[in-house]
Amino acid sequence: MKCINKLKKKALVFLLISVFILSLTGCGQKVSNAYNVYDSSDEYGLTDSVPSGSVSAFSANLALPTSEDSAADLAPDIATCSAAAVFDVTQNKTLYGYHMLDQVYPASTTKILTALLAVKYGKLDQDVTVGSDILGLESGSSVANLQPGDVISLRQLLYGLMLPSGNDAAIAIADAVSGSTDKFVELMNKEATALGATHSHFVTVNGLHDDNHYTTAYDMYLIFSAAIKYDDFVQLISSTAFNAFYRNAAGAPVQQTWNNSCLYLKGNKKAPDGITIVGGKTGTTGQAKHCLVLLSTASNGDQLVSVVYKAESTYFLYQDMNEILTAAQNQLIKNS
Repeated sequence: MKCINKLKKKALVFLLISVFILSLTGCGQKVSNAYNVYDSSDEYGLTDSVPSGSVSAFSANLALPTSEDSAADLAPDIATCSAAAVFDVTQNKTLYGYHMLDQVYPASTTKILTALLAVKYGKLDQDVTVGSDILGLESGSSVANLQPGDVISLRQLLYGLMLPSGNDAAIAIADAVSGSTDKFVELMNKEATALGATHSHFVTVNGLHDDNHYTTAYDMYLIFSAAIKYDDFVQLISSTAFNAFYRNAAGAPVQQTWNNSCLYLKGNKKAPDGITIVGGKTGTTGQAKHCLVLLSTASNGDQLVSVVYKAESTYFLYQDMNEILTAAQNQLIKNS
């Protein structure tokens, strides 16, 4: 009888969570049955085969989506963005959510996944010869000013990827790690699925627009949370500038300085009281508009991951980010 009662309780909890997630509303394309918190790591492709009885819940050590009905009350002055969220990665809690399950274009925040794969699977101190496939990027594309034939370490390429948001660096990294951008994109989608980011689909290695290249604020939290477990990644996103030294195709030395595009790190924007910015990744395209994924520390020492997608301008991007970080900080103070 006790076992039956336990099963009934689990079934009731599952039903309530399912109804709760389905009740979330958004202004973009909506994900149905977004995340099943009782799916195991095996179902999400984390392992090829797992012995019976040894699987772990997908939701373990992760914040889960929460009701967005109260989002307007928590941050009433949120301005123009289409999706936003704040997650306490120390306590594994969602502190704020606004259309976090809606599909959005990630722009250069895509490079978070590109960097994660390079740190996880690449040899950071190996030399990479930049290929000619970096040529032909669309006009106005952000670049690290690499040239075919440049010989540069994978580690330095990562700074060229994350600080000036070099689309050319993304291509060179993909070639170095997987042999081609096509193979690297396959790895991107496989890794995203393994992390539980099952409502994302990646087509480019740098986030240049494609209608079939999308993510959600919650999926990007999952990807970013995996990335910040690596010290090399945190060092990347927290660097204000980096001096690169490498050689061109003729063997002559080349020196470049790459500056971080995040206005918090540049000192052009101030974080809310009690919030210390660690670092993050910006993204901008005409379709994605202005995006930012951020790692910060709250006044109680908890680490926060915050996401804003599709703000109408740079000004509103940082205004909305400050608004949701303030809401998260107030919640932590209230619950302390």
